[in-house]
Amino acid sequence: MWPLAWLVALLLWCGGGSIAAGAGAGEWSPATLATLRGHAALQAEGLARCEGLTRAWLALADKETGLLPRNTKERAWVVKDSASDNYPYLVVSAYLTDRVLFGSTMLDILHAEAKYTSRVGRVRDDYSFEKHTWVREKLDMSKAVFGTAEYIKDGLLPLTDYLGPSPWSDEMLGMMDDLWAYANVKWPYGVIPSSDIEVHGDLLQALARLYWFTGNPKYIEYATRVGDYYMLGGHHLTHNNTWLQLRDHGCEVLAGLVELYVALQYTDPTKHEAYRKPIHDMLDRILEVGRNEHGMLYNVIDPKTGKTPGGKKRKFASQLSDTWGYTYNAYYTVYLLDNTTAYRDAVRFVLSNLPHYPRYNWEPPNDAQDGHADSIEGAITLYNREPVAAAKAWADEDIHVLWSKQRNGGLIEGIHADGNFARTTIMYCLWKSLGATVQPWRSDVGVGAVPGMDGEVLLLVVATQPWDGSLFFDVPRHSLYYHLPFDYPRINQFPEWFTVKPGESYTITVSVATADADGPLVEEHTLTYEQLQNGLPLRLPLPHSEARVTVRHATTQTHSKPKNQAPKPNPTPTAVSPVTAAPLPQRVPKQQVNPTFWLLSMAFYGAAVVLVLCSMRRRRRWCVMAIML
Repeated sequence: MWPLAWLVALLLWCGGGSIAAGAGAGEWSPATLATLRGHAALQAEGLARCEGLTRAWLALADKETGLLPRNTKERAWVVKDSASDNYPYLVVSAYLTDRVLFGSTMLDILHAEAKYTSRVGRVRDDYSFEKHTWVREKLDMSKAVFGTAEYIKDGLLPLTDYLGPSPWSDEMLGMMDDLWAYANVKWPYGVIPSSDIEVHGDLLQALARLYWFTGNPKYIEYATRVGDYYMLGGHHLTHNNTWLQLRDHGCEVLAGLVELYVALQYTDPTKHEAYRKPIHDMLDRILEVGRNEHGMLYNVIDPKTGKTPGGKKRKFASQLSDTWGYTYNAYYTVYLLDNTTAYRDAVRFVLSNLPHYPRYNWEPPNDAQDGHADSIEGAITLYNREPVAAAKAWADEDIHVLWSKQRNGGLIEGIHADGNFARTTIMYCLWKSLGATVQPWRSDVGVGAVPGMDGEVLLLVVATQPWDGSLFFDVPRHSLYYHLPFDYPRINQFPEWFTVKPGESYTITVSVATADADGPLVEEHTLTYEQLQNGLPLRLPLPHSEARVTVRHATTQTHSKPKNQAPKPNPTPTAVSPVTAAPLPQRVPKQQVNPTFWLLSMAFYGAAVVLVLCSMRRRRRWCVMAIML
């Protein structure tokens, strides 16, 4: 009788506990856990590589100014290289891996470069560490404008994309304003800072986004001085050109015109309509003559004849562009805006054909790492919108080609393009964690994430040594920071994967293995967006610990906006700062207990007590009644 009674009690206990602890357990299958552990390992490795790269470059900094050199041999801060391609992505690396370094040395470099390299107002120029003055004694305004525009577009826009309003965005606004305050190039549609087509692309992209960022219409007015020249002024990129570069240092104007086209829909519908046919003509012609059988774009085309340009640059022109994704971003943006499905099909087509290019040498003859970095960036940005399986498999393979370029000391090639290694690696890491990060970061702590069922997200935080910190989720940066009307793909952006949104609450279940004999600690909380900005506290108490985190929506507050109504950008947006960690929450009960379980348990234990007492007094009638009960 006693063994049977204890067996019944055990079954009741297990049945009551499984109501809570077993919910959704099927999603944490061995295959899912293996994927999550793989993602966490990749994220940890990638961020460790970026941290090593950052420290290696800081060791090369000029002792007097603190500025970073152009490369390991040239002791000068060159704006179009040091500031544009390298420094900003070391800032993001520090933000993710070392907040003390981020708030001290990396910010000091910003102040130093403003102090030493501002030459015409806040327009930057190159600074020599050896001469302790300008690289060019005589001001070359065209070079200063070029470097400053590159710094804004390639460096400060992506920084603001990830950090939001910050001292870096303040400098960006000041630099852009002074580019126009000192503009001296007479143009058919008004004075502009430069006649260079690459600068035009930089300005168009930056001005469109700065309009959304600030709500100031002057940025649209500046942008149309440039845009009207190409769209309305008889200088159409495919109607009137015999040389159209579809890789970086030429393709920027394509994306810039499309970003202006988006902004005009909300600010000037009449001009937007005037741009519509020229935009579509441009994109259609490139699809006709600018790509190979796999959808890959050539470096240069002659859009009038449809042939590869001849001459000394014929070999370069016929090679494939590593920045194919930058141009396809423009196609996908117009698809989102105008519902031109042929443009979406073109994007999906090139993504599906990426496996034809394993370990491809995008930068011959030396197979420079920058070619892999740019190509992987394009794949990740577009995969974020169109999850084509072939693109994922290709990126997962090619990231290891990129990582193999890193030297033991942390540097990649010892040139300014090392920053692009960090940029793409960070994009890859955020993809594998669906945007989630931890603070404080350690090289043995990784986060992996995958979408679950019914909108859930499954995350795994792993550490080889005990760790105490917080897990942070990404936010819809495109709307909170830039106030964009929709999240169109952008050059050098950090794509959003899973985000927690204002006005919404989330039910979060956390399971952490402990040394207790009764199994893992299981906590469940319903937290608002505002509460999550301080992070989700986590404690991994044992070596080789894991925390399993399930996130699902609890309540949702929807916001609607008419498609053709211009949003009202916030002129003083507030940054979302996930720096301060919240205190650990109180431990909640491990499981919700079924009331039926308690009633049956009380009856069982009551009967057991009576049975024991009756047995001791040998009152068989009461014993039988107790057993029946």
